[in-house]
Amino acid sequence: MRFASLGSGSSGNATLIQSGETVIMLDCGFSCKETVRRLQRLEIQPEQIDAIVVTHEHNDHISGVGVFSRKYKTPVWMNYGTFRQKNLGELSQLELFNSHQSFQIKDILLQPFPVPHDAREAVQFVFSNQHKRLGVVTDLGHITEHTIKQLDNLDALIVESNHDLTLLQNGSYRESLKRRVAGNYGHLSNQQAADLVRNIGISSLQHLVAAHLSAENNTPQHTLQAFEDVLGDMPEWFFIAEQEHGFDWKKIV
Repeated sequence: MRFASLGSGSSGNATLIQSGETVIMLDCGFSCKETVRRLQRLEIQPEQIDAIVVTHEHNDHISGVGVFSRKYKTPVWMNYGTFRQKNLGELSQLELFNSHQSFQIKDILLQPFPVPHDAREAVQFVFSNQHKRLGVVTDLGHITEHTIKQLDNLDALIVESNHDLTLLQNGSYRESLKRRVAGNYGHLSNQQAADLVRNIGISSLQHLVAAHLSAENNTPQHTLQAFEDVLGDMPEWFFIAEQEHGFDWKKIV
């Protein structure tokens, strides 16, 4: 299994997960043209995408889904709440999943789980084949026991580390937006992300990615400092996803 990011942040999000010949795109928050451009960097043709799987209806995760699906005949998987909340137009193929039940897309098993976020029915995922497990958890306002249980003892993890609370509080956002971002249905701070890692088993982790960093309310340095409190000397398997370049393929062996 391997995974990569086309970009991560408020300007757009998309993650690739591949096992064998199966390629899944988790969210598609860029225009179709931009998504294709970013896929080329990862040496993936759009026709190789077996499915687009949607976490929730916010534009930075879903804006390119409809056009990409229609142009490249790509099936789209989402839950019923997201489907009801966002009209994406006619899709090549629509599959609805239950947010509490696993489902299979060719070689990859997907386990969705609900998360607290200000969307109709937000979910995140654990992806697995017969050997390895990758967790992706972004866009949630606080950590639940269910989230900890789902993400325990993974082989790789992408976790939201959206903002530094002090930078957010002293920044230029209007007060209502500050409350939304820092609230129980907003986004994880650096400290919350580090606390999540502190509370799960990480002995099997080969990759730990801090993702969805705010361009205005965070810096890589603030993120690193928060995770250093948990990890000590920063291991080579920790890195930060970027908005513009995401990150290149990471293999889980």
